[in-house]
Amino acid sequence: MPPTAGPQDGPAVVLDAVHKRYGAVQAVDGVSLTVPRGEFFGLLGPNGAGKTTLVEIMEGQRRADSGTVTVLGRSPWPRDPALLTRIGVQTQSSAFFVRLTAREHLRTVAALYRGDDAAAERALASVGLTEQGGTRVDDLSGGQRQRLAIASALVHEPELIFLDEPTAALDPQARRALWQVLRDLKGAGRTIIYTTHHLDEAEELCDRVAILVDGRVAALDSPGRLIEQGSPTTRLLVPAERLDLDTARGIPGVERATLEGDSVVLETLDAGSVLAAVDALAGLRGVRTRTSGLEDVYLQLTGAPDPRA
Repeated sequence: MPPTAGPQDGPAVVLDAVHKRYGAVQAVDGVSLTVPRGEFFGLLGPNGAGKTTLVEIMEGQRRADSGTVTVLGRSPWPRDPALLTRIGVQTQSSAFFVRLTAREHLRTVAALYRGDDAAAERALASVGLTEQGGTRVDDLSGGQRQRLAIASALVHEPELIFLDEPTAALDPQARRALWQVLRDLKGAGRTIIYTTHHLDEAEELCDRVAILVDGRVAALDSPGRLIEQGSPTTRLLVPAERLDLDTARGIPGVERATLEGDSVVLETLDAGSVLAAVDALAGLRGVRTRTSGLEDVYLQLTGAPDPRA
């Protein structure tokens, strides 16, 4: 049957002036935001910024002190059993039935939601684990376990998925492989709320991000627009054996020159003329350019020390 008009046609999540305090600590301080259906929405911020508390409020695990919270047209608090079948949750430290195979684990989770074995098979396939379905959970690699955690959140085909650091502690190859799983979820039109400390990942995957600082939204927009609004500085990385710092600082148009590992880093607003000067002084072999990214915006807003300084 086609869905009837009503709350299910509205935004996936609406937060309005949400506050949460733990003793003297204001964990969430007046957060307001709306997540439309089908959006891949990232929550970014340093440890202690309020990300976990905010997500737990949306999931119905914690009660906001004040403000309103609407998830799929309903209030998640008090704990709403009708919402539990409509949302999926993947936590950073997911629990598994480790002595079962991946397929048995998902069949068990599916049964908890009154789903069938076919639902478990669809979830396995959605994260690329069909071939590992007969492998015991405790024999899966770290990346495969992360995929299984996401499959566990998907097995009941929820409308809204919460993903908490899904690529944490993975090696670069496993992390990139999991990116494709997340892209597929996005392409399938799932609504995803996603926390991560990997800024390159958020820049690559998210439609919009909110950067939280001290419990407040410091920035909210698409990664591309946030980057456009940020610093226009270009960094040129020149092998240190070919250009010394004093010479680099004397190049017209160089705002700042620092040593970063085995490279001299030149910061400039006029990349063309500085590149021409570097070519004349040292040649361009091995010279790399780096424009601003989401990480630069994040560092500016959070006040975190820049490791390049």
